[in-house]
Amino acid sequence: MSRTRTRPVLAVAALGAAAALVLSGCVSRDGGGADADAAFPTGTITMFTPTQAGGATDLTARTLASEMESILDTSIVVENRPGGAGSVGMQHLAGLSADGHAIAVLPVEVSMLGHLDYEIDPADYDFLGQVNAQPGTIAVPASSPYETLDDLLAAAEEAPGSITVSNAGAGSIWETGAKALGAEAGVEFQGVPFDGGAPAVTAAIGGQVDAVVASVAEVAPAHDDGRLRVLAVFMEERAPVLPDVPTATEQGQDVVIGSWAAIAAPTGLADDVKATLEAAISEAVESEAYVSFVEDAGNIPQYRDAAEATEFVLAEHERFGALLAG
Repeated sequence: MSRTRTRPVLAVAALGAAAALVLSGCVSRDGGGADADAAFPTGTITMFTPTQAGGATDLTARTLASEMESILDTSIVVENRPGGAGSVGMQHLAGLSADGHAIAVLPVEVSMLGHLDYEIDPADYDFLGQVNAQPGTIAVPASSPYETLDDLLAAAEEAPGSITVSNAGAGSIWETGAKALGAEAGVEFQGVPFDGGAPAVTAAIGGQVDAVVASVAEVAPAHDDGRLRVLAVFMEERAPVLPDVPTATEQGQDVVIGSWAAIAAPTGLADDVKATLEAAISEAVESEAYVSFVEDAGNIPQYRDAAEATEFVLAEHERFGALLAG
């Protein structure tokens, strides 16, 4: 896991020029008497999520916001703006002032939606750090007759298009995950999109659909208390939080796919503001509370700094361009 070791030094608000003259008798270099700009942040920061409350991205935002509040010594309010597989919230963020007081936790879809006819471009954001990786899963209601992944795939093969699979929205990573599984197994599912992972999981718990594709974090609690049965994890190794659940690869289906989250702001942040936010994010993701939250959910506390995250998101954008064109 890449870590930023050097912390930028936070700027200290300068004294007004008049006060400085009285106290020190010194004249400023430029002879000016204007006050320096107030140090960032100057007020409440809003952290948006383009998802419903209760989903993996939302819970990530709320945990990080709690940690960053004390680091930045300001209030951070989390605001949900779901819709359009995340495009509604992403477009809202891109249109805001790049003063650092509007940031967001953006999921992998920011690198996908531009390839699906949404007006989303990673170039519209300053990425400040990747904060996790989220393996995918497929799960069924506890009352489902499908005990294994093979059972579900056999039913889908017998009646093409009859097996309904909920996801976080048209164009979402989890819709893509279901399609990837179907393509690998040679079967066709009927996708059922929702505005976010939380309602998609709720639909499966309630038996409204045959299955759901969602992150480990979104299904693990319901698996543990018996409301869902996770049939497979879409990662190379078993998820520590679901040790009893085999990977899709173990069951003969070579599907490894997942989401991630990165904190971003509208493009055009001042260098000092960007450095302050990047340092706060780096410190927050190393906190015991955040690492425990990520690991307990079954996700991976993957961190990349601003430069690395930007490079990663652009690489993902290119990868999904090829994948979604196929």
